[in-house]
Amino acid sequence: MRVGVDIEDGGLARITLRRADAGNAIDLAMARGLLDAARACAHGSVRAVLLTGEGRSFCVGGDLREFGALSGAALERHLMAVTDALHDALRTFAGIDAPLVAAVQGAVAGAGIGLAAAADVTLAADDASFTAAYTGVGYSPDAGVSWSLPRLIGPKRALDLLLTNRRVPAGEAAAIGLVTRVTSPDRLAAEARRTAESLRRGPTAAFGATRRLVAAGLSADLGPHLDSEARALAGLAVSDVGREGVAAFLGKRDPDFTGGAHRL
Repeated sequence: MRVGVDIEDGGLARITLRRADAGNAIDLAMARGLLDAARACAHGSVRAVLLTGEGRSFCVGGDLREFGALSGAALERHLMAVTDALHDALRTFAGIDAPLVAAVQGAVAGAGIGLAAAADVTLAADDASFTAAYTGVGYSPDAGVSWSLPRLIGPKRALDLLLTNRRVPAGEAAAIGLVTRVTSPDRLAAEARRTAESLRRGPTAAFGATRRLVAAGLSADLGPHLDSEARALAGLAVSDVGREGVAAFLGKRDPDFTGGAHRL
């Protein structure tokens, strides 16, 4: 199985890329495995998602050995199948309320950058490095990289990485906004788990509304976006999530958001 999915009691979904011997390169089977995993996370019981990769590298991008074995129309059809599955997985992750945490180490290239960029919180080991790699083999980006990179680091920096394929170490990736923060390799798993657990206990519906507002705000005009904020806030305020949060604040206690919060 290329992608492991484990949904724990309490709603934490752990997704693991399992092609360590190939640097977790994305072939058709892995792309479809990611789509299946994303669909499993769309279930209402999932409250947070943790994405990791086995082995020395998080994900080195597409499986060029698989692609190189094909040519012509067969290659074109194959790449469309891979990207269709991978992109549907990314759309699904973006559409759920549960926040996504990614823990990345070693080589992160091509579509691996797309997966890392898709997470709401991306933790990187200090041995991680990021290389766009696409144009180095005569390809253009997929996995949302040409969409996410300009939004995270700006169009000039994005084009620098996409055109030159220079290697970006973890420290620089954090400084320019490609990852959230950097930790030591021996602390990466524990820190990612702690972060995902904290989000799992949080107000899932409010997280979902916030994710959608931030995504929409990147292209919305201010006036309509203010209206969207008002509607989302008002809807949450009368929900179980909002009522519990305010009651806990006024009662000087920790809120319990895990008692059946629903998507608005």
